[in-house]
Parts: sequence; C-alpha cells; structure tokens
Amino acid sequence: MNKKYYLILFLVFILIPIYWMVNMSFKPNSEILSRLTLYPHEFTLANYEEILTSEFWRAGYINSIIMASMNVVFVTIAALPAAYAFSRWDFRGDKHLFFWFLTNRMAPPAAFMVPFFILYSNLNLIDTYWAVALAHCLFNLPLAIWILEGFMSGIPKEIDEMAFIDGHSFTSFCWNIFLPLIKPGIAVTAFLTFMFSWVELLLARTLTNEAAQPITVTLTRSLGAGGWDWGVLAAAGVIAMIPGAIIVYLVRDLLATGFSMGLSLLHL
Repeated sequence: MNKKYYLILFLVFILIPIYWMVNMSFKPNSEILSRLTLYPHEFTLANYEEILTSEFWRAGYINSIIMASMNVVFVTIAALPAAYAFSRWDFRGDKHLFFWFLTNRMAPPAAFMVPFFILYSNLNLIDTYWAVALAHCLFNLPLAIWILEGFMSGIPKEIDEMAFIDGHSFTSFCWNIFLPLIKPGIAVTAFLTFMFSWVELLLARTLTNEAAQPITVTLTRSLGAGGWDWGVLAAAGVIAMIPGAIIVYLVRDLLATGFSMGLSLLHL
C-alpha cells in the first residue's frame, strides 16, 4: 500500500476523537445519552449559547489565556539567557546542572503539589494568576532551555566573535543579530510552553479556588445536580482548542522552520 494511504489512515484515526467531540457539541443531552449517532439528528446551538453567555465559562477561558500568556513571558525571559550560557560557555558542573533541569521536567506534578500549596498559601498567592503561571515555570522552563540550547548550539560561535569585533555591544548583538537567527526556536518554545500551560490540570486545580480557575479546572467542576451536561462539555472542549489552532495558524511558518531545524540538529 502506498505511503499516502497510511498517512490518510493515520490522520483519520487521530481525527476521530476531535470529530466526535464536535459532533456531540451540536447535540442535545437527550440524544447523546439515548443513542449512538454519527451526526446530530437534533441539531442545536444551545450548548454554544450556554458557553458564550455564561460568566462561569467565560471566566475560565479568560483565566487560562492570561495564565498561559504570563507563563510564556516568564519562561521565555528566563530561558533565553540560561540557554545562551549553556550553549556558549563551559563552566564547572554545567552538564550536571543541565541534567537537573531536565529531571524537573520529568518529575510528576503531584510531587510538587503540596510544597507549592504551602508556599503560595504563606505568600497569599492562592487563587491568583501568579500562582499558576509561576508553578508552571517549574516544568516549562527546563523544556524551553533544552529546546533553545539546541537551536543556539547550531549557530557558530564565530558569529558572536565577529559581531563583537565589529563593535556591537552584547545587548546590540543579542537583539539585532542573535535573536533573529533563533526566531524559529523561540516560536517553537513559546508554542509548546503555551500549550503545556493551557492543558495542565493538577497544579491549576490545587492552587485555585474560584476567582482564577482556568478552563481545565472549570471543565472538571461543571457537574450539576442533573449530572454531566455532555453537550456543553463537548462545546467547551471545542472552544478550548481554538486558541491553540489560532497560534498554530499565526506562527505556522516559524513552527515549520523551527521543527525542521530541530530535526536537522538531531542528525548532526
């Protein structure tokens, strides 16, 4: 069988859950629970109306966008100088420190749940945007440093030396020469950081109560007296995919370049 058909089968397989969620979002709860249908027999927009008109749901989306955006800013600002140091300078313990960063990324969030809760309770940060945005840095920052370090290591050090010989200050070199060269890597890092922060649940649920609940927590706390409203949950899931889709569309060229550069660096 041609490779094209394998690719089509693979795409169909991974798109089935997305189609099923979109399909459910246009059905009333009675149809979802009564019978299995491949398309809505009782088409309705009531589920989306409930999402768009409810302050409960709107607050969850707004909170998630704010927290994920804050996390992207924090991680990018911290990861760029750290990755530059790892890629350009050799110092005692650099390999051990780099590995320690990665172990933080591999650790389960549950291991940090209680320490974070106690720390932020003492700092009066519980149920704030800062609590979740800073907590997510523990896992997203090592990933960002690892990705950016790979991109920066692929740029010859001679470029740094030539820029300094030409009279550039370190700030001028970084802003005008170095950062444009790693723009695809920054795009990939920002995209992954945003998405990991957007979908994280455990720490977000532990560190928020009501005012700052992100959409992931809102979805888990939407059980009413009549049970789960599956149509509304499906509509909420569809809308939750929109920010990621918009980001992918806006930076699609940089993402494609960044991922291709990352794959080429792995083969070096």
